[in-house]
Amino acid sequence: MPKFVIEREIPEEGRLSSEQLQAISQKSCGVLREMGAQIQWVQSYVTDNKIYCIYVAPDEDAVRKHAQQGGFPANRISRIRSVIDPTTAE
Repeated sequence: MPKFVIEREIPEEGRLSSEQLQAISQKSCGVLREMGAQIQWVQSYVTDNKIYCIYVAPDEDAVRKHAQQGGFPANRISRIRSVIDPTTAE
């Protein structure tokens, strides 16, 4: 199944408390449960003003539906074509 990286622009995101991040995570998980096993949240990276989320989903539309139902921005959705790391150089 395809993987996607979602860029979410959220001003001051890096200043949110652990309780606020937990609430956002709980909302996301609730929407995912309603949508079923077709979409899966892998992990997210929080920066000062953005969150970069990795999802496994059948298509970009499923990712957009999750964002809409959760009330999350999805400023850019990009399909991951390859994954490389230091072992790729070997």
